[in-house]
Amino acid sequence: MFGKYLEKVSGVGLFHGIPRDSLEVMLNCLKPKVCCFKRNDYIVTGGDTYESVGILLQGTATVSKENAAGNRIVMSLLKSGDIFGEIVAFSSFMTWPATVQAQEVCEVLFLPRGKIVGDCERMCSWHRILILNFLHIISERAIMLNKKVEYLTLKSIRGKICTYLLDQYKTTGNKNIILPLNRNELADFLNISRPSMSREMGKLRDEGLIKFHLTSFELLNLEELKSMSEL
Repeated sequence: MFGKYLEKVSGVGLFHGIPRDSLEVMLNCLKPKVCCFKRNDYIVTGGDTYESVGILLQGTATVSKENAAGNRIVMSLLKSGDIFGEIVAFSSFMTWPATVQAQEVCEVLFLPRGKIVGDCERMCSWHRILILNFLHIISERAIMLNKKVEYLTLKSIRGKICTYLLDQYKTTGNKNIILPLNRNELADFLNISRPSMSREMGKLRDEGLIKFHLTSFELLNLEELKSMSEL
């Protein structure tokens, strides 16, 4: 029944270490639901009751929420293979605190939470690996959220931009980087206005610290950027 999705889910971190021939058996055991969404559709809306873990099989989506002033803040960008709802699904609060919106045509596989941690009626030998992968993903997400808090606590726009660019450099090990977010998404993610961010990026370019075109950036002076990230 779920054989046609094997190619898409085989590279998902949640199923890492599970042989492909066992993966189809596991999917039949988990009984997921697959849904398609058009661009700008809401996959999950903040305040919805949520009892599943979502896996983005195709497309990209943003996770965002509104602050007390009604301003939209982008928490993260989801790409193919990413999961969402893993924390809420197993908390005592069953309402989703953020909104997940499709940025293009998306295909999402929803796993019922009870099937992930419940007793497996087929006694699948790979169920333990699934749970270990799940815990690893939650740990990584906690680290990411801590980093998000770090950005928000920085006082200056320049400090936020420089810290974000340096983090992308640390991830890739390359001074030439492609940002995973477009300008609007990045401004929302850093909780600053798009015009203010663009203006500060222009200053960094004029000072010879960076070069950029659209989402492509070249970091020209790492030491100076590091000093700016402390502002």
